[in-house]
Amino acid sequence: MSTEIIQADPLTAFSQFTPARIAIGRVGTSIPIKESLQFKLAHAHARDAVYSVLDTDGLSNSLKVFDLPVLLLHSRAVGRHKYLKRPDLGRRLNEESEKQLVDYGSGFDIAIIMADGLSATAVNENAFGLLERLLPMLRASGLKIAPLCLVAEGRVAIGDDIGHIFKARLSLVLIGERPGLSSADSMGAYLTFNPRPGLTDESRNCVSNIRPQGLKHKPAAQKIFYLVTEALKRKLSGVALKDNAGLIGH
Repeated sequence: MSTEIIQADPLTAFSQFTPARIAIGRVGTSIPIKESLQFKLAHAHARDAVYSVLDTDGLSNSLKVFDLPVLLLHSRAVGRHKYLKRPDLGRRLNEESEKQLVDYGSGFDIAIIMADGLSATAVNENAFGLLERLLPMLRASGLKIAPLCLVAEGRVAIGDDIGHIFKARLSLVLIGERPGLSSADSMGAYLTFNPRPGLTDESRNCVSNIRPQGLKHKPAAQKIFYLVTEALKRKLSGVALKDNAGLIGH
């Protein structure tokens, strides 16, 4: 039987609003054993997420319902160790993948890319649910959608290569975010107008923390659709494109 005497935390009332580690109590000058063990478990989940693998078979089968070609691509990073040590290699497609894209033509309005990033788990669990809500809105707007791309060992900028080859007006990269200690399944969506190699992050808009315990799929899809519409209308993205949805007078 535990003999810990846990002292109450004044922030306890706020813990209902966040999964962050607040109001965990303390025992003397330390934290309770239960909280220490939960921290170690969360850290293990985060490490596992970094080394998780994109479920290309499962995603390919699920994505068939959208009646779009699904392409399996790879960056220039050969293996996870190289991917983590050489971020630059994860930003570019390998030669075989580049040739594969050419066969599908060009002139699309939007290219949608799913990449493992730093948590393939996040993409495996959230990409389909988001696209299930987003793609009908894009199609209803008459946008021409490129083949869906699944990229292994990919980083955000891989969308610049893909969008450029497709001559897409805009790219949308769904990617596993760096896992936190309470969000190993967090997916981000990065939107870039006129994608091309050499762009940097100020050229993109990001919708972050897409997951059931964060920004849920439906509101995430609505926010992304708003940004896509505004980017195509204004012919820009990144720091020049503000999310004014819902503001008075907008």
